[in-house]
Amino acid sequence: MSFETAAAYLQKYNLRHRVKIFEVSSATVAQAAQALGCAEELIAKTLAFDVAGKTTLIVAAGDCQIDNHKFKETFHAKAKMLSPAEVPAATGHAVGGVCPFGVPDAVDICLDASLKRFEKIYPACGSGNSAVELKIGELEACLPGCRWVDVCRQKK
Repeated sequence: MSFETAAAYLQKYNLRHRVKIFEVSSATVAQAAQALGCAEELIAKTLAFDVAGKTTLIVAAGDCQIDNHKFKETFHAKAKMLSPAEVPAATGHAVGGVCPFGVPDAVDICLDASLKRFEKIYPACGSGNSAVELKIGELEACLPGCRWVDVCRQKK
């Protein structure tokens, strides 16, 4: 159901035709990069946090991780990821397929500055074996109300 919700959401923006479904898992950054035949940094991972009782999604480049200091400076709260058990109820998507498409209206969606390095990226599409190819401008356009933040750093 999660895949169908995300795909239907993308259809509203005429982007459904960009969705790719794989015969193999794309649930991790490494698996998604292998399935797509691209570099890991081009995978746009979506991380789910509880920020003052509100679900907040951070979409970041695959080669980055949350910088706790930047997160606290931006959100005025400690970074607290949702547990795998909490993610489906909060986002409508299971871990491995979490994406910013078709999530409940109350979810806050943030795009990390780490994505700005790329012309196109590949977020998941609601399942552990899907992704969608989007230009950064298309990602922004299909997520009205999202905002840019700078809360990540490249992994060492």
